[in-house]
Amino acid sequence: MQKYKVGVVGATGMVGQQYVHLIDRHPWFDLTVVAASPRSAGKSYGEAVEGRWRHDYPVPEAAKEMTVLDAAADMERIVASVDFIFCAVDMPKDKTRALEDAYAKLECPVISNNSAHRMTPDVPMVIPEINGDHIAVIEAQRARLGSKRGFVAAKSNCSIQSYVPALHPLRDYGIKSILACTYQAISGAGKTFDTFPDIVDNCIPYIAGEEEKSEREPLKIWGTVQNGEIVMALSPAITTQCMRVACSDGHMAAVFVSFDKKPTIEEILSRWQSFSSRAQELALPSAPKQFLHYFTDPYRPQTRLDRELEGGMAISIGRLREDSQYDYKFVCLSHNTLRGAAGGAVELAELLCAEGYI
Repeated sequence: MQKYKVGVVGATGMVGQQYVHLIDRHPWFDLTVVAASPRSAGKSYGEAVEGRWRHDYPVPEAAKEMTVLDAAADMERIVASVDFIFCAVDMPKDKTRALEDAYAKLECPVISNNSAHRMTPDVPMVIPEINGDHIAVIEAQRARLGSKRGFVAAKSNCSIQSYVPALHPLRDYGIKSILACTYQAISGAGKTFDTFPDIVDNCIPYIAGEEEKSEREPLKIWGTVQNGEIVMALSPAITTQCMRVACSDGHMAAVFVSFDKKPTIEEILSRWQSFSSRAQELALPSAPKQFLHYFTDPYRPQTRLDRELEGGMAISIGRLREDSQYDYKFVCLSHNTLRGAAGGAVELAELLCAEGYI
């Protein structure tokens, strides 16, 4: 098949670097543009990320000599060079929202890693295995923007991708209430141990804005498309606590859940084992063959051992048991910069390509 030409806007940050790495190895996508702030514009990509590269793997050779463009000033040049962009800028929400809308109005599809548009009613916020049908709202968004081809689609916050996937196959039992405590890696803050010495031998019990996102975003994921917008689900009730822990990558969650109609442990395990989705049906390159993996070993999943499962795109689950106050409790693990950030957005782009939106 003919490959899609892809740009990464915000290419010098940690998530942008992850995009550059993933596209370098991708069977459908060719990296043709890297863009960032005026501070990096005009430099080669290798120069722009020198001393700032946050990953164990090297800078892709194909990207090193590419000239970094200015994400705003060079917008028309960028749009003319690509079929779509990934956006991972580090800007205030209002400026991010304006930038993404500007690209969309210039007829460039935008796959966003940012939070700015996640709660916009006609912007799909998608975990491909769960709510891929929400991309149907794009036609209404195009009408609002006055575009024929351009749109914005977003991936959800990394914190919810550890526990929402495990709960999703159980929704027809009537999920009433959820308590989730997340233990989140430092790469979620764009940090490494070298740049975040305060986290060594430590746990920080607050991540600004994270609990609000973790409690609201699942209700949009579980919402429905009605009259050109996504109407949020009214239930379940969700409460969370989010903590930063001394792990390089991988978000763990301790989950407690109650149901209207309590399933058996065997029914839950069967749902997890058999779960599949449109992403698997389409054999999207980034989609795991099995989305949900359950470990019977009570010491698993472990962050260091299991975060890379199926290329970091699968969800690991363990320790399912009855609870004294909720019906059940269990733990989940996801790779926050793969499933939870760049990898999840790449899979979303694959879905949009496969379904004809790009």
